[in-house]
Amino acid sequence: MRKIFFAILFALLSNLSFSQSEQSLIENCIQNYIEGTSYNKPDSISKAFYSEANLFLSHKEKPLWIVPSSEYVTWFQKGNKGEFNGRIGRIISIGYFNDIAVAKAEILIPERKQEFMDMFLLKKIEGEWKIISKSASSKASNKSGKKILFIVSNSHYYGNSTISTGNSFAEIVNAYDTFINSGYTVDFVSPKGGAIPLAYIDTSDSLQKQYLYNEDFMYAIKHTLNPKEIDYKTYKAVHYIGGGSAMYDVPENSDIQSITMQIYEDNNGIISSVCHGTAGIVNLKTKNGKFLVEGKKISGYPDSFEKQDGEYFKHFPFLIQKTIEQRGGGFKFSKRNESYVEQDGRIITGQNFQSSKGVALKIIELIEKNK
Repeated sequence: MRKIFFAILFALLSNLSFSQSEQSLIENCIQNYIEGTSYNKPDSISKAFYSEANLFLSHKEKPLWIVPSSEYVTWFQKGNKGEFNGRIGRIISIGYFNDIAVAKAEILIPERKQEFMDMFLLKKIEGEWKIISKSASSKASNKSGKKILFIVSNSHYYGNSTISTGNSFAEIVNAYDTFINSGYTVDFVSPKGGAIPLAYIDTSDSLQKQYLYNEDFMYAIKHTLNPKEIDYKTYKAVHYIGGGSAMYDVPENSDIQSITMQIYEDNNGIISSVCHGTAGIVNLKTKNGKFLVEGKKISGYPDSFEKQDGEYFKHFPFLIQKTIEQRGGGFKFSKRNESYVEQDGRIITGQNFQSSKGVALKIIELIEKNK
């Protein structure tokens, strides 16, 4: 029986490993396309496409413009090789079955106020993933290419208990929608990467319902980045999401701490949080060794608002307000269920999910003011 158990376990782990490697191989193929078309690298573009692939594009004078991939590659031989040409690309989604896959990538050209959506059909040919077909469409867009990094948690439970928790869906979508509508791009990072638990989903709320059934958005939630995939230099701000999960794995994660402080100190960026997301900033230290919150006005979910006789509360690793005050910060908050936003320099914090939009608007205001 023991042997059978381990055989099944090994098979499951092998399948998981296979799944992860196929996903990353497809990502690498699409990244070759993105890198090649953004930095005038014909060899990278050629590597992404199957030699007989075609592109199905729009044209003013014909219903369908069919361009061989070999011809498409020559379009990027004109610019200086390796020089950024203004195209900002990112993978939106990937789906695959055995040796076939579909993928979607967003290409922004902010200077032209233009957004392309590229859709790919891929196939694994002789052990390598190749794009065998691409179609694209474009529209006018306010997307600037400026990026915000949302920090979320992988924790499903309150500490070592069996009490379920998650990242606040309301806090995610209220801030996300505000940034997206203002032309910003949002990425998600978690300590382990991958899928994260969600909590406080209210489908009677029209905005939450809209995003719950948005495939591209939910793909990003399912495939959060891990810290090693983050280049801090590309972000204007970090935003810590709340929910019970925020009390665990994020506050003590040294990689996320490092990314946040690099964005703040080296990139002159903004640190922000909402509700229990403020737990993520209590351990942050500046280059001079002081706690970030020292001498700063900070908001978040107050200790007095917690259900202190509740079972979940017994598993809190620390108290947000108490810890901030012990480290020299001034904790500010308002009445329950009211939006409250506190700004102290480049630190912007909110009391609850009702504050999420207000915090996002303050971040945008500060970025645009200092651009």
